[in-house]
Amino acid sequence: MSIELVSATKCFDGWQKRFQHSSEILSCKMRFAIFLPPQPEGVMQRLPVLYWLSGLTCNEENFIHKAGAQRMAAELGIVIVAVDTSPRGEGVADDPEYDLGQGAGFYLNATQQPWLQHYQMYDYVLWELPQIIEHHFPVNARRGLAGHSMGGHGALVLGLRNADRYQSISAFSPICNPMACPWGEKAFSAYLGTNKASWREYDASALLQRTDKVLPILISQGEEDAFLEPQLRLQALQAAATIKGHPLIMERHAGYDHSYHFIATFIEQHLRFHADYLLKH
Repeated sequence: MSIELVSATKCFDGWQKRFQHSSEILSCKMRFAIFLPPQPEGVMQRLPVLYWLSGLTCNEENFIHKAGAQRMAAELGIVIVAVDTSPRGEGVADDPEYDLGQGAGFYLNATQQPWLQHYQMYDYVLWELPQIIEHHFPVNARRGLAGHSMGGHGALVLGLRNADRYQSISAFSPICNPMACPWGEKAFSAYLGTNKASWREYDASALLQRTDKVLPILISQGEEDAFLEPQLRLQALQAAATIKGHPLIMERHAGYDHSYHFIATFIEQHLRFHADYLLKH
């Protein structure tokens, strides 16, 4: 569980840091970013963690530089861990297109070659990375999930399948029904093969239809998002929530697109939403 410091910057009296480590699950070196809020001198309280999952083409740096989350995280006392979007490095399978391979791990466990050896992002985010965070940093076992686009898909899937490990979920512009959108069909065919029964395990709309456990979910969607149709398919998730009576908050915002400008505008709302559940004792 050793980690290597890559960078450290003081921010709102806390610390924005990046680390590198060797992942056993992914069989490569990985990086993550962590914001550690300030604590009173002489006090080392264990704080809850919000895991942020980014979208296609991103890495662990996009969120920490563009979302502007640190001020509110410092005020609330929430640690934020930003995860890379895929395994990386020499020998890791890749594709020339942006929506498959490195930068496009889709937060699933691949079962097909040449992806099988490294592309186990679901297990990495669910098990390995939290073990590292909880070993090295002053955090407790209260966890939330948030993400954007492909990362919103990952947050929903991980949360819906593991409601006992998380307290809350939020997403910006998530891919809600990947079984039925071009991004998802391409990635699932490559990573999981042609058996569509396995696809359902990574489709938030399908998962919500069959879950009996309730986690609070907040979704923000810009109405000028160029990917709203056909990629995101929020209506499928909304329909599933209605059928199940799941308390899903889905907000649409006129004029906003798919960019980090949208995320920066509403990140405070999302952090306060998570705080309602992460800071309860």
